Amino acid sequence: MSVRIRTAQQEDTAQLRSLMLEYIVDFYKSPHPEDEKLKALISVLLKRERGIQFVAEHGEELKGFATLYFTYSTTRVAEITVMNDLYVAEDSRGTAVAEGLFNACKEYSVKNGYASMLWETADNNKRAQRFYEKMGGKQGNFLTYSI
Repeated sequence: MSVRIRTAQQEDTAQLRSLMLEYIVDFYKSPHPEDEKLKALISVLLKRERGIQFVAEHGEELKGFATLYFTYSTTRVAEITVMNDLYVAEDSRGTAVAEGLFNACKEYSVKNGYASMLWETADNNKRAQRFYEKMGGKQGNFLTYSI
């Protein structure tokens, strides 16, 4: 499978919206977001000021996406990226799509001088954990909480 990894563009919005809904609703079983909120998020990411999205394209079809958000680390006294999402459509899992998306995020972070790239995955997502270990990731010492 020949896949091209690139930054998301305005013309990707419809397909990106569909992939993001698969990720949010089908994969993570989260509530369906309001259409306007999802549109607004995609619009923010297309501006590349607070974050950036990479997409995996096979022919004319998007097969996955990864999202980096830009933030700071007080303990590192530096800017960092957070890879908040890495999603591959079910029919493309087990191919090089995930590696391509991950590497695009990593390369972007390095090239743009970020101190580190952080990410998280669900504790029961063993497939993702194996993938991240294969990519050189190490499980951190911090527990994640939310409210």
